[in-house]
Amino acid sequence: MNYWKDKAEFKAVVLSWASLLDVKVASIYLRPMRNKWASCSTKGNLNFNDELLEMDKQLGEYVIVHELLHFRVANHGPLWKSYMNIFLPNWRELDRRLKDFVNKNS
Repeated sequence: MNYWKDKAEFKAVVLSWASLLDVKVASIYLRPMRNKWASCSTKGNLNFNDELLEMDKQLGEYVIVHELLHFRVANHGPLWKSYMNIFLPNWRELDRRLKDFVNKNS
């Protein structure tokens, strides 16, 4: 597995994806979160669960892209899924791996 070096690397990848997706990000935070992997606000603020730093980078990137696309589409409907298919074609597999991780560690 390929792990994150630190918060700075994670945040750099967030900004890289934001640029690719043409999404404006106001702030990025990594902090403990009990029930979510990430959240975003309409003002461009992103919060990520700091546990992502201890996971394979692929899972972190899935969460990053997932969250950034909510700036374009608020729900998980067909349009959001279409964007996921375009930008991260293996997103369903990554989603399953993330759920497996949760189940193994709960």
